[in-house]
Amino acid sequence: MLDIVMDPSTPEPPFEQLRGHIAAQAASGELAAGTRLPTVRGLATKLNLAVNTVARAYRELEADGVVVTEGRRGTFIAAPVAPADVAAAAAVLAATARRSGVSLAQAQRLVTDAWTST
Repeated sequence: MLDIVMDPSTPEPPFEQLRGHIAAQAASGELAAGTRLPTVRGLATKLNLAVNTVARAYRELEADGVVVTEGRRGTFIAAPVAPADVAAAAAVLAATARRSGVSLAQAQRLVTDAWTST
């Protein structure tokens, strides 16, 4: 079950709070893969948020691969990415960086920049 408490006193925007709550619950397994999320309108009403706020959170979660939207069927928690997939991507990054003459420190900065800009 989706358990979200919004904090109006934090400087973090509501869409980011919502995105973070859902992403954390999906990552912890509290929201299992395949769990259907409430409609945008339904969740907006429940949390007393604007519809566009919830829609933006859902769009960003979809862009991050946390949820999948299946048209009129709704929005669902996506299957988690296997750690092996992340390790394989890291190996490709390391090999590409080495071939390009990028140092480990530079590669780490690039990953940090990419992590914080998305």
